[in-house]
Amino acid sequence: MRFNDGFWLLKNGVKSYYGLQATQVKDKDGALELLVATRPIRHRGDTLGGPLLTVKIHSPTEGVIGVKLDHFVHIAPSPVIPLFPDDQPIPNSTIQSSESGYTLSSGGLTAEITSNPYTITFKSPNRTLTFAGPKYQAIFDVPSKWTTLSASNSSCLALDPSSNPTPTPPPEFVRYINSELNTSPGELVYGFGEQFGAFVKNGQAIKMWNQDGGTSSEQAYKCIPFYITNRNYGVFINHPGEVEVEVGSEKVSRVGTSVAGSSLEYFIIYGETPLEILERYTRMTGRPALLPSWTFGLWLSTSFLTSYSSSTVSGFLQGMQDRDCPVRVFHLDCFWMKQYEWCSFTFDPEFFPDPKAYLTEIKEKFGVKICVWINPYISQLSPIFAEGVEGGYFIKRKDGTPWQWDLWQPGLAIVDVTNPAACKWYSDKLSTLMDLGVDCFKTDFGERIPHASVVYHDGSDPMRMHNTYAVIYNELVFKVIEKRLGKGEAVVFARSAATGGQRFPVHWGGDCESTWEAMAEAMRGALSLTASGFAFASHDIGGFEGHPDPQIYQRWVAFGLFSSHSRLHGSSSYRVPWIYGEDAAKSMSKFIEAKHRLMPYLYNLAVQAHSNGHPLQRAMFLEFIDDRNTHSLDRQYMLGPSLLVAPVFVDVTEETEYYIPAGRWTSFFHPERTVQGPIWVKEVVPLEELPLWVRPGSVICVGQKTGRPDYDYSKGLDVRVYELAEGQSVETNILGGESHSELVTIRVEKDNGEVKVNTIAGSCEITSVSVFGGAQG
Repeated sequence: MRFNDGFWLLKNGVKSYYGLQATQVKDKDGALELLVATRPIRHRGDTLGGPLLTVKIHSPTEGVIGVKLDHFVHIAPSPVIPLFPDDQPIPNSTIQSSESGYTLSSGGLTAEITSNPYTITFKSPNRTLTFAGPKYQAIFDVPSKWTTLSASNSSCLALDPSSNPTPTPPPEFVRYINSELNTSPGELVYGFGEQFGAFVKNGQAIKMWNQDGGTSSEQAYKCIPFYITNRNYGVFINHPGEVEVEVGSEKVSRVGTSVAGSSLEYFIIYGETPLEILERYTRMTGRPALLPSWTFGLWLSTSFLTSYSSSTVSGFLQGMQDRDCPVRVFHLDCFWMKQYEWCSFTFDPEFFPDPKAYLTEIKEKFGVKICVWINPYISQLSPIFAEGVEGGYFIKRKDGTPWQWDLWQPGLAIVDVTNPAACKWYSDKLSTLMDLGVDCFKTDFGERIPHASVVYHDGSDPMRMHNTYAVIYNELVFKVIEKRLGKGEAVVFARSAATGGQRFPVHWGGDCESTWEAMAEAMRGALSLTASGFAFASHDIGGFEGHPDPQIYQRWVAFGLFSSHSRLHGSSSYRVPWIYGEDAAKSMSKFIEAKHRLMPYLYNLAVQAHSNGHPLQRAMFLEFIDDRNTHSLDRQYMLGPSLLVAPVFVDVTEETEYYIPAGRWTSFFHPERTVQGPIWVKEVVPLEELPLWVRPGSVICVGQKTGRPDYDYSKGLDVRVYELAEGQSVETNILGGESHSELVTIRVEKDNGEVKVNTIAGSCEITSVSVFGGAQG
């Protein structure tokens, strides 16, 4: 939200109340509580009238300091973002006072507070990270004509007038709380969830408000009020509703955050490395669940608008099998149900007359898991619609009738996920599908959630529920699967998310076009998401809208199979490879096998993500923060700490360009080729190739060829050692056994030119050791 006309003036009609002076500071239960006046206090008479900010500065866990601004204090609104849902906080803070002010310190982070003028400066042991200077915190009264809040209130109305036939007129003024933080020269900002625009967010105005806008606009499916910088800190804005952030777009050397209402809280999260920041952030907001290993295999979809039946599905799976492109998950998109009836949770009998028998057949014949498309919307033509109305299971208008509109399905209503009875009703429908042989669900939609003139069962604030809905919806479905199959066996394929949604993976990037540009959008979205606390990311290989050129398809296949999760999916055309030429099938087979054989490495990363929140796909700056060349790279990434992936965004007539950091790196596919960094590489890459480089000092355990991602990773290992330095010792873990429950630790060390490999925990079968850049062990 922008309040200013330039730097000095306010927009016409805007009234400001800046936090100027802390008139009272108390140490209360390990926190500093301040009363901050919005007018100069020269004598007692100046305390009469005018807004007063109550500010709480506290440390909920090590290395994190929170600042909570309150204007009017009343009953806490709901919903709130659950904090520390998986891990306990680590409280470790101290408070000191001096003539110059107060300090609160925690885990290498210190907040220095001065009273007059009122300021907060955040410092690490060796420098100032950021600060809120004089007049950086304020209350603003804004005419509705200037607010984007009033625009969002009318957004559903513009799409379909039936969504809110008697809209409430907007108020004359909207009150905001705003807080700004300084950005230093050279400081870059990343994150805010899955954002498809420029990867570096400086200069952008970003609104935390989930929308179904595709990948080619400023809208986003997964808005996360968290950003991370290249200056050793991140900021988590603890608000579940609409949050507006100006990243140097109003005041060019500040990040301004504003919310409509009476309260704003943010946390400064310090870390010596970006991964430590993400570790502390996910301790606060949740870590991803441990996923079953089969989810890392290839997912194949029917596509959306294509014609398909049981015979089509069998033909696809047979064709993939014949071409050595094993499918591990088969996905049935929307039309497994009858048109106009989404969702009915019933297979269309015309095309699937005996779904249980058919699913059993293809699961046994082709070794696949089954995923089906669902959403939380119920058409009024669905046979279960009357049940929902009678049970009161839908979000309601203020007059008690179900909220409905005609976008997507006729007269659709939306399940009220705050109603326990509605959740049980919805869960029972999914359990029935699992009885038929369904293993997981694509939890589509969840963004267009009404927020004007509606009532939730538990009285939740609709504005705060708009984003939160996605998390509750995906958690509901995830828990149904987990209850049936057990922990570590559940997965959803979700489009929408908000803070905490990373706990219920996997998420894919929504509707993209079939172009080079959209492929780049998908990567920027994924890298922004994984810089925002999400460990896994996927996208529609080949693009969703349109029919990709064969070269785009093959390039996207390589990118997709070296993403954490890989799905072939389109809208009106199929994505099976032979449609794009048999050469496409051959290169797909190569990349599938490589991903399967890398599963000892990849699954260990998934386990680490579950325990510490580190993502699999990592923007280059996350691993190489001391190399300024990496800070704006958005067309390559690290897959874990050891593999550099540089997808190609041009056809075979053009050179691609990517960056290799310091050290001697080895090509994974062609280990006879090495590159000494730092260096920019320009080269023409054949369609069947992908630049995939191994970091010096890495040890990667490569598994056996099994035709699937889920196998015993401790058997038939090729231990590959890359550019190990003299005297260097590296330990790597793999998870052995059919259930991946047996921890195996392998230590590799180089001593007097000899590479030695020892198993120091657990047991495994090592069939070969390959040493690159040193003596053979």
